[in-house]
Amino acid sequence: MTAKIQHIDTLIVGAGQAGIAMSEHLTRQNVPHIVLEKSRIAEAWRTRRWDSLVANGPAWHDRFPGLEFPNVDPDCFVKKDSVADYFEAYAEKFEAPVHTGVEVHSVTQEQGVSGFKVVTSEGVYQAQRVVSATGPFQTPVIPAIAPKNPDLYQIHSADYHNPEQLPEGAVMVVGAGSSGVQIADELLQSGRKVYLSVGPHDRPPRSYRGRDFVWWLGVLGLWDAAANEPGKEHVTIAVSGAFGGKTIDFRKLAKEGMNLVGRTQSFEGDHAIFGDDLAANIREGDQNYLSLLRQADEYIAKNGLDLPEEPEAHQLLEDPDCMTNPILDLNLSEAGVTSIIWATGYSTEYNWLEVDAFDEKGQPDHHRGVSKAAGIYFLGLPWLSRRGSTFIWGVWHDAKYIADQIVIQRQYQHYPDQA
Repeated sequence: MTAKIQHIDTLIVGAGQAGIAMSEHLTRQNVPHIVLEKSRIAEAWRTRRWDSLVANGPAWHDRFPGLEFPNVDPDCFVKKDSVADYFEAYAEKFEAPVHTGVEVHSVTQEQGVSGFKVVTSEGVYQAQRVVSATGPFQTPVIPAIAPKNPDLYQIHSADYHNPEQLPEGAVMVVGAGSSGVQIADELLQSGRKVYLSVGPHDRPPRSYRGRDFVWWLGVLGLWDAAANEPGKEHVTIAVSGAFGGKTIDFRKLAKEGMNLVGRTQSFEGDHAIFGDDLAANIREGDQNYLSLLRQADEYIAKNGLDLPEEPEAHQLLEDPDCMTNPILDLNLSEAGVTSIIWATGYSTEYNWLEVDAFDEKGQPDHHRGVSKAAGIYFLGLPWLSRRGSTFIWGVWHDAKYIADQIVIQRQYQHYPDQA
């Protein structure tokens, strides 16, 4: 017997922040839809993050407009489980049609049939539109250079939870974006000897002259930058809400005992080989930091704001020995390194989306989330429409735009019934 095909206007894949935001806007515009989630709502926040993780933006900022975080200081950085609870509460608030525990196996477009055939673990759907809300953090990436040494405990940052899970000994953390630097700092605070491999990065101040950096990016219009700068597509952002929120200062971390090295290039036997770029990477991060301070000072002067001066923020510590005499070759055994944590990002996985919606590199081909394949949409990707697109509030605004486009297409599709 042929399984019954269920028909739906719009099918959303993923119930993280992107999927929940998308569902809210479609609900507001009375668009029939469902959200399919292979695990639980906001599952990644619960199980694919380390135990002590907090949001990188303050509670007043990193949220959807329709709901505040309950029982927290607006300026605090919310714990990861509370963020997951928030999305669950938000979905309940407007009764989001989320089906959890459902995996999407394939999305195909058949000749002579309107819309898309969506094969899932709970049955088959025929959807007029499909929104991929699976986000950018899908498949953890460990580079091919990782040593094939069974004596080394190696995990991706997605699988790191706390210092206690690692064997005794020193730890090498590869990657100094938000995840890598926070994990390295936690390990250092726990008493571990830590080597942190630092590549190119942006390094905004956590706060300046009484305002968090997210506020500065807002008033300076930097969240709304419509395109990434050439050459900075893979540059990470070193910022942290940990320990109440603090500016990442690599010189200070070195002074506290962290061993900084340049970008990891290769492994030769028991040796890790690093590029001679540590000083350059840190100084480029300094320029990013100082540039934002200058822009903030100019904004204050131009608008006559009464905000406290902070001249000490412009002063940098002396270059530590690791910058002036960098380690280029590290014998892991002699250094006591028993673990490597790869904070090296993620790749996207779209094998299930069998439609012509991708470019020659296999990446989504879209404009503000509307793909070149009619009826296919992407949400939650970096720089989807602007710099803020991967942040909670940015996803919400991107979802509103996509929902509006879906409504427009529905009007065309239903003509002349609505005439």
